[in-house]
Amino acid sequence: MKLAVLVFACIPVLAADKLPAPRLIEMARQSADSPDFRDSLIVSLGDAEIKKGSAVYGEGPDFIWAVESRVPPTLVVDDRPAVPMRQIAGSPLWFALGKLETGTSHMFHYQVNGGVFGGKNDVPAYLPESYQHAGVPMGKLSDKVVHTSKIYPGMESNYWIYVPAQYDPKTPAALMVWQDGEGHINRDGGAHTLNVIDNLIQQKRIPVMIQVFISPGTVGEKKMRSIEYDTVDDTYARFLRDEILADMAAKYSLRKDSYSRGIAGGSSGGICAFNAAWFHPELFSRVLSRIGSFTSIQWHPGVIDGGNVYPFKIRKEPVRNIRTWLQDGANDLENEHGSWPLQNIQMANSLKRMGYDFHLSFGTGTHNGAQGNAEAPVSLSWLWRDYDPSKTEQTFQMEESEKTKPMFRVRLADR
Repeated sequence: MKLAVLVFACIPVLAADKLPAPRLIEMARQSADSPDFRDSLIVSLGDAEIKKGSAVYGEGPDFIWAVESRVPPTLVVDDRPAVPMRQIAGSPLWFALGKLETGTSHMFHYQVNGGVFGGKNDVPAYLPESYQHAGVPMGKLSDKVVHTSKIYPGMESNYWIYVPAQYDPKTPAALMVWQDGEGHINRDGGAHTLNVIDNLIQQKRIPVMIQVFISPGTVGEKKMRSIEYDTVDDTYARFLRDEILADMAAKYSLRKDSYSRGIAGGSSGGICAFNAAWFHPELFSRVLSRIGSFTSIQWHPGVIDGGNVYPFKIRKEPVRNIRTWLQDGANDLENEHGSWPLQNIQMANSLKRMGYDFHLSFGTGTHNGAQGNAEAPVSLSWLWRDYDPSKTEQTFQMEESEKTKPMFRVRLADR
């Protein structure tokens, strides 16, 4: 079926600035047929995105969608009933306003003449703690540090250190290490990590923590990310312990107890975080794994295990004292290395069976950071819940609410 979403003659756009989402949404409510709103809509959402049917813009729970169409389109969000859209007078532009649940990601598409057009699978709706708040002191991000490794001979890695405003060198601080750190250092980027850290420390939902944002290394032109992250052994944990954290200890006052240390990552960085804590629970006891690659990427049969064996290692090997938040989505990757959604469900069931303190956050997303970023205030608060700076250890126990729940089960949804 041919869809009635076509390329229209170029609509002249007068000089307009990109507006913050709340201001644009207010204009949509107050003056939707004005040329000013039309121009601001195009500039703020992007003409190319509008034409492709992928334009969406929001802050908190409030969102606006826009698309070009010859006939009236309807908007479908998260498989809910389709809703009509409003046309901007004298133009082929249509828009809709709506609210989304915050702390997770969403998907949408359009229906035009009975067919599906455009859409996105990973639209984050951020919680309030993901935005800068007046009166909340901001931490300080260091300049980039370039490190040359001995454990990975000749490997150069970049990392940044984020020190919260509340840090006092007289009081050793907790620590969290983030893989693919370059994705977290931009306060206005998609992760919003710096805002979340500032707000949660201020609210005392996480302790005063120094953050390490470390990027995958290179040896000459060779990218080392998969070797560092996907290899199931303790090399990367030793790299952190003996090189990165050893260097930091000379500059900052850090807690040395595993109780006060967490590690986080997404995709291969997710398995990397779990891997470091699994092999060295005396280094890290809190694990945040987003869309974790518990698959066979670095599996060499008869030589070294791949991440695909972790669900079975958990069931067969001695229990480690670690707390784990897993996140994945039903539309995550399926390729020659394995199934990301099924492996994360397997991980959750194995952790549950063995009595671990774990949580699985499972949405609809693809191999994308949207859900993990959107839920960061919740996942970090859960990971550091009941932290007591007067302690140096705790035996993690499964939450009572989780004990009463059944194992995760799979139901075919696309056939």
